[in-house]
Amino acid sequence: MTRVSRSMAFFLIVFVALFSGCVSTPEKFGMEEKFSDVSITTKVYEAILDEPSLRRFDINVRTIKGAVELSGYVNSRDDMDKAIAIARTISGIKSVKNDMQIGSISDDY
Repeated sequence: MTRVSRSMAFFLIVFVALFSGCVSTPEKFGMEEKFSDVSITTKVYEAILDEPSLRRFDINVRTIKGAVELSGYVNSRDDMDKAIAIARTISGIKSVKNDMQIGSISDDY
């Protein structure tokens, strides 16, 4: 992935995180914590993209109050475990939730 693509991905993640209107909890949390979540999300996403065996998968990363959630599709349990292990190496993470599935998205919706 090129540097321009990574920069575009980073700014897209920042834009979505900062300007999304809904939070899954009724509590409001400060901009510092929100920025920390965006930073963690970006670091996890980039670390997964840096792993050649995981680049081809559609793995989504979401962070709320330091808790990282991985979702999407991978080919095997080994790929899933590798993505989780990579996420756990990022500093600032409180927990990692695995919502990934083995298989692929069906084109028959």
